[in-house]
Amino acid sequence: MATIEEVRALASRLPRSYEALVRDRVKFRVGRIVYLAFSRDETIMEFAFPKDEREALVASEPDKFQMPCASDLRYNWARARLAALGGDEVHDLVLDAWRMVVPRSVAAGYSEPGYSGPVVPGPWARGAVASARPGRQRAH
Repeated sequence: MATIEEVRALASRLPRSYEALVRDRVKFRVGRIVYLAFSRDETIMEFAFPKDEREALVASEPDKFQMPCASDLRYNWARARLAALGGDEVHDLVLDAWRMVVPRSVAAGYSEPGYSGPVVPGPWARGAVASARPGRQRAH
């Protein structure tokens, strides 16, 4: 049985990952992108997961995995009952969800165990934001 404390310990040490409390729900983000979220009672973990694979995931173990709520079906998102997940399974789900939202270079530079790279806290964007598109001039 996995716990939110185990997930927090893993997610908080991933590069560019940080915890946020939104409407009394614990969420983990990279920049402004949420890749993990917990229900208010912390029994359900929602996570980034490819849309085209989630029906197969839910069908494989319906007592463990669930489809996201109707408003989240358009996103790469799935849900799991935290009590039904094992430690190794939740570890893999968290890492895969994180890899979906970080730049490829960051994901490629992370390896366990013994990762010694920096853990960058705070709301970092995925890339530099330009004030104007290349090749376009602002009107004066």
